[in-house]
Amino acid sequence: MHKLHRDPVPPACLARYQHGRDPWRMESPTGPERVEIWAKLNAMQGQRCAYCEAATVEGNRHIEHFHQRNGPHRYPQGTYAWDNLFGSCNRQETCGKYKDQCGGYAQTDLVKPDIEDPEAFLVFSPDGSVHPRANLSPADRHRAAETIRILNLNGVLRQIRYSEICGYVQTAETFAEMASHLDASEWLPLLQDELRQTEQLPYATAIKHVLTRRV
Repeated sequence: MHKLHRDPVPPACLARYQHGRDPWRMESPTGPERVEIWAKLNAMQGQRCAYCEAATVEGNRHIEHFHQRNGPHRYPQGTYAWDNLFGSCNRQETCGKYKDQCGGYAQTDLVKPDIEDPEAFLVFSPDGSVHPRANLSPADRHRAAETIRILNLNGVLRQIRYSEICGYVQTAETFAEMASHLDASEWLPLLQDELRQTEQLPYATAIKHVLTRRV
């Protein structure tokens, strides 16, 4: 989970709909309109889930309402609001689908990645787990813990992430060794290049945290 930069210009198709008049269904928005929405979401998210950063491919993704259309956190006025839409993976036990079934929570506790920087709240470990950052205020630590719980960012995701990041642990050790006895000008450009090469991969934030945790 990392900071997302949303295009302030919404997909044009959203202007055709109005909450209360047009229910969100399989056929509305239409197929071509959903393609238009996904183009904007992919530009913002890099074809990754807004929450877990898994690859979002057709057939394994859905347009996610940050504030629910139905359920305990019903916010129907956000049904067609561009700033309420994200792209989420389809995994039932995590992310958007889990959020909408996990029961009650304070909506303001959930970190919204296009408004706040999740990396200010969360840190990923080499074992694939994610935790609240150290030295947060009590209020921010609560929000970090709630974001992890509401989206179930540990659980099954821990092993999935580990399988993606474990190959970078040795690379991180190499950079740590270089940093211990070389000038930064000799190793830092190499690390920065590695980060650039991985920044668009699934689970890129977890990879970044592994690579930089000891330098």
